[in-house]
Amino acid sequence: MADNRQSYSPWLHRLAVLTAVATFILIFVGGLVTSTDSGLAVPDWPTTFGYNMFLYPLSKMVGGVLYEHSHRLIGSVVGMLTIVLVIWLWIKDSRKWMRWLGGAALIAVIAQGVLGGLRVIQQEQVLAIIHACFAQAFFALVASLVLFTSREWNEEIEVVQTNDATRLRRLGVLTTSFIYIQLIFGAVLRHTGVRLDAHLLFAALVAIHIFLLAKRILRDYLKHKRLVRSTSTLSLMLALQLMLGVGALLSVMVFKEAMPVAASVTITTAHVAVGALMLITSLVLTLRIYRSTGISETTVNQKLVSGEASA
Repeated sequence: MADNRQSYSPWLHRLAVLTAVATFILIFVGGLVTSTDSGLAVPDWPTTFGYNMFLYPLSKMVGGVLYEHSHRLIGSVVGMLTIVLVIWLWIKDSRKWMRWLGGAALIAVIAQGVLGGLRVIQQEQVLAIIHACFAQAFFALVASLVLFTSREWNEEIEVVQTNDATRLRRLGVLTTSFIYIQLIFGAVLRHTGVRLDAHLLFAALVAIHIFLLAKRILRDYLKHKRLVRSTSTLSLMLALQLMLGVGALLSVMVFKEAMPVAASVTITTAHVAVGALMLITSLVLTLRIYRSTGISETTVNQKLVSGEASA
């Protein structure tokens, strides 16, 4: 397990956290862009109305242009933070798999920027959906980098010896997968107005699997505080997300004319943001489950010695 741990670098971890926070802000502002129908408020790319993106006058940032141009600027910040993070990982982190994971993050952030630009140039709705889904995947990738650079991941832990480790791991993977698929159908619904049925179906699957995951962890793993905290957080997020989802549906299907635009935009954007937080919380919980129920180096050595002795 030597390749899984190294000396903890607090500043590297802080940079990863900063990148993740900036990515979450980017997703939130991206949600505002969609909720306010501002996706094509700026018709050109990579320039903004012919200006260099970073030199566009603040006085002209009004209405939909404010949301769309802010989205571009924050995206640029995320890109620069990712570049610095990847360089630092290659210099500071001795784990080869972490370097390659950082490289994947760099490729992903470049691809995401290009997707956003093509969405503007080609005005393709499909590209907008892919752009939204890829943003969630990138956020999950950065969140994993936050966990892998943390003090928690770089210290020895007591591995749980349990008979249902495989089931618990599978449950974590399924929960995370269902959350991501639900986000995909959520993006389809927001951009096209169709596939509400699929979105609701996966919302039900997510709720069921979070319930099963929480039940198992709170029953059998109470001593593992990090697992309990992650599970409790995910359950609270689910409750909030269900309320926001109902509110978003009511704002569109029932109170479309009566509800103030600001309230509708706030609810739908918060629904996107909480969905993103649920995805990374479930991912982190699943990674913690795999680590907590894995085979420790000590156990492996004991088995090897036992096998040699019996031979």
